[in-house]
Amino acid sequence: MDNEMRGKREVRLRRVSSIQARRANMRVKFQDVYGFPVEGNVEDVNVLNEVRERMRKQERVWWGMEANKGVNWYFETHSLFSLKASMRFWALVNAVTLKKLVRKGVPPRLRPKVWFSFSGASKKRSAAPDTYYKDMVDAVQDKVTAATTQIDHDLPRTFPGHPWLDSGEGHATLRRVLVAYSFRDSDVGYCQGLNYVAAMLLAVMKTEEEAFWMLAVLLEDVLFANCYTNNLSGWHVDQRVFQDLLSNKCPRIGAHLEALDFDVSLVCTEWFICLFSKSLPSETTLRVWDILFHQGANVLFDVALAIFKMNEEELLMTRQIGDVINVIHKCTHRLFDPDELLTVVFEQIGCMTSTSISKQRKKQEPVVMAELDQRLRRLNSLHQNS
Repeated sequence: MDNEMRGKREVRLRRVSSIQARRANMRVKFQDVYGFPVEGNVEDVNVLNEVRERMRKQERVWWGMEANKGVNWYFETHSLFSLKASMRFWALVNAVTLKKLVRKGVPPRLRPKVWFSFSGASKKRSAAPDTYYKDMVDAVQDKVTAATTQIDHDLPRTFPGHPWLDSGEGHATLRRVLVAYSFRDSDVGYCQGLNYVAAMLLAVMKTEEEAFWMLAVLLEDVLFANCYTNNLSGWHVDQRVFQDLLSNKCPRIGAHLEALDFDVSLVCTEWFICLFSKSLPSETTLRVWDILFHQGANVLFDVALAIFKMNEEELLMTRQIGDVINVIHKCTHRLFDPDELLTVVFEQIGCMTSTSISKQRKKQEPVVMAELDQRLRRLNSLHQNS
């Protein structure tokens, strides 16, 4: 009898285990807070729910800070030296507090206002005429250039499945922002990848004009120079800098990838050009952008290093270039918990300063420019001989 009962109990346990396994592997499709389509398993859904609950708690902290310090308390943290000495101490305290809060995430409902403030976009807009954006849009709406042609080609491919961005109205709004900026800065014009960046800004900001100014401050003040110019010289420099950082910060990974003859640009190109917007889940991307707009572009290198670091053991077992790419893609597509990534950034990688990155970029720039110049001469020679 005991054996019979024990056998039935084991059957029930196996059945429950089988059901749980099927549920864990069951694919679920849904939309996240910003409307981006997500596909994952039940575990991913649970992680996202936990992230949302943490952000609700974080939102209460931010509202509490506004109640105690004033609605625009974080505005003062960017003008420390223009304040009187008596006020400078408290502004410095606020700056430290803000840095900690930003690292834990800006709540979605506060992101438009907070980003617009501490990124410098508000200051940039106030320095221009009130109707600058409208006048720019009206002036260029019927013009056709190589940039507008490429923009029109890329619009339908930008976040397909998003209920607003992938609609007629969404395409038209994104087009106005991208075309207006292409005329504002002819050195940049339009670079593929900016469609994802601008679209993400539109998903966050309240108006398209605010998204335009966020794009302007991002390209003109936040990011390092020449990342989106015609020859992408800044991007080539960043790839070389990152390769050196990977070898220094993660020497085992760096040595293994070098033995495989793995080029980091195979995965990093999309990260740096699209600022992770096409590679990471939206809330994780936006948590990175919280830090990007507050502390600068050095965080892009920190995050890229962290992705490699958190996959160190798996990467060291790879034997082919394709295996490396699969490990990285599998990780980034399921990084639904931003804290999982950012904990590695802050505790294992350590934040590099913009000054240290700038020094390394300056060191690499002559090499990159010489290579690009040689490539251009070679292409011109081929054209002349054909």
